[in-house]
Amino acid sequence: MERIDPKVIADVKARLKRVEGQARGLQKMLDEARSCEEILTQLSAMRSAIGSIATILMVENLEACLLDGRDDPSAQEAIARAKKLFAGFVR
Repeated sequence: MERIDPKVIADVKARLKRVEGQARGLQKMLDEARSCEEILTQLSAMRSAIGSIATILMVENLEACLLDGRDDPSAQEAIARAKKLFAGFVR
C-alpha cells in the first residue's frame, strides 16, 4: 500500500473504526433483542460504509495503476477528473 496517499490511508482507517463500532453496536442490538427492522437498518448502514471504503480504495488503485510513477501533469489532471466521475457514479 505504499502507493496510496497517507491521507487516504488515514481516512480509510477512520472509516474502518466506525464500521467496527457499528458491528459492536449490532452485537449489542442482538443481545437486547431489538427488532429485525432496526438490525437490518444498521446492517444496511454498515454495508454502505464498507462500500464507500471499497470505492475509495478502487479510485486510489485506479490512479496508482494508470500513473505508475509518472509525473505528467496532464495525465494527473485526467486521472483526477476520472476519479471524481467514478466516485460520483458509484454513490
